[in-house]
Amino acid sequence: MKRFKKPKKFDVNTIVIGAGAAGLVSSIIFAGGQGEVVLIEQGRMGGDCLNTGCVPSKSLIRSSRLNFELNHASEFGIEIGQKKVNFEKVTERIDRVIKSIEPHDSVERLTSLGVKCIQGSAKIESPYLVSVKGETISTRTIIIATGASPVLPSISGLESIDFLTSESVWNLKVLPQRLLVIGAGPIGCELAQAFCHLGAQVVQVDIQPRLLPKEDPEISDLVRQQFERDGISVLTEHEPVKVVREGDIDYLEALYNGKTVRIEFDKVVVAVGRKPNVEDIGLEDLGVELTSAGAIQVNCAMQTNVRNIFACGDVAGPYQYTHMASYQAFYSSINAILSGFWKIRGNYRAVPWATYIKPEVARVGLIETDARKQGIAFDITKYEFSNLDRARIDAESQGFIKILTVPGNDKILGVTIVGHQASELIGEFVFAMTHNMGLRKITDAIHVYPTMYEANKLAANEWRKNHLSKKYVAWGERFFAWRRGCGWW
Repeated sequence: MKRFKKPKKFDVNTIVIGAGAAGLVSSIIFAGGQGEVVLIEQGRMGGDCLNTGCVPSKSLIRSSRLNFELNHASEFGIEIGQKKVNFEKVTERIDRVIKSIEPHDSVERLTSLGVKCIQGSAKIESPYLVSVKGETISTRTIIIATGASPVLPSISGLESIDFLTSESVWNLKVLPQRLLVIGAGPIGCELAQAFCHLGAQVVQVDIQPRLLPKEDPEISDLVRQQFERDGISVLTEHEPVKVVREGDIDYLEALYNGKTVRIEFDKVVVAVGRKPNVEDIGLEDLGVELTSAGAIQVNCAMQTNVRNIFACGDVAGPYQYTHMASYQAFYSSINAILSGFWKIRGNYRAVPWATYIKPEVARVGLIETDARKQGIAFDITKYEFSNLDRARIDAESQGFIKILTVPGNDKILGVTIVGHQASELIGEFVFAMTHNMGLRKITDAIHVYPTMYEANKLAANEWRKNHLSKKYVAWGERFFAWRRGCGWW
């Protein structure tokens, strides 16, 4: 590693590069501790989450879900006359939601909290120097939070058309009649179903054998069944090869079982993953190490191999979620503050995430597929939502809770929930795993009836029932037989 001269004094305590979730949280924590902090952002404040990620996508999903429910209102005894989707109004609402949240991530708010914000492209000149807009600032520590960008697959002819990604799809003002979605991961699935529920004819293509390939196969199967009921044409094991334009017709050629399949479309969204933004910020010259996935390599203190440089959020991985960016930002900022004294270490024992489709998919910890691959012993407890009163009331009985526990013990190894409000229900299990609490603690807690939340307790009760010792059952039989035949008391 190159050696760099360390200044005798510094202009600021830290420079944060990137104003997405990770950068914002890091800056606010540093400023809250009365440190001098500079936040540099070359794009829009709020990063992907606010502008092209979580906020617009979930706003779109809300509109699409409402349209889906209106289309099925007759199942609840409600007859609705003629209606239509005004896609321009849908996009206007998305813009309003973004604008309503923008002040929280704005330069004005950060400045009021003591953060100096600079708009521009940062270049790390040394572990102690960062240049931006012709100015070089010296700093004791650097926090890199530059996020990630969509991966563009190698498909011949793709660049010749006006394709969309998870970042540019929000520029659409007219609902495509025929939408092609390339990608079967969470982003591809969320966009495919949302546009389908709004009325587009959607084809979803991926080389993978199933949707959501990082989930257990039974989850993928359930999701696929719902997608096909919705009217989405799901084409798995199709390898996208070439995009062709003939006159005013665009189509994709994909290979399936050695044969070429032609798929026509009006618009195409490419959603095959996201890559960390590590280019053009000076990492190569500093010798900052990267992972095999191209992310910045960090330890459990979010520290790189250059000890006064830290990284957090999507650029560090391995979990590209806003809540993980905030979690990592806490450790990167606190460790940057304490740099040279001591470290605090984060852990990924209970990392949750969710895919916001119908049915929702949420998980924390191990899934069955990974546990088997790793040779980890486990017991499975499964509770079907079809047995839950509130699920029946709301006509949301599709799905289940699946819990992996240590054999013969109530310690939770992982939980997967697929069904209505899964992203909300997973929280109780995340809390339990974070604080090393087993399923008995969940069964002990009173859960409101009738709620979807009650399913967590009933699932935990299933574990207790399945693990009741046979000797206690035999003892109970003898005890009650004795009570029936005894007149005493």
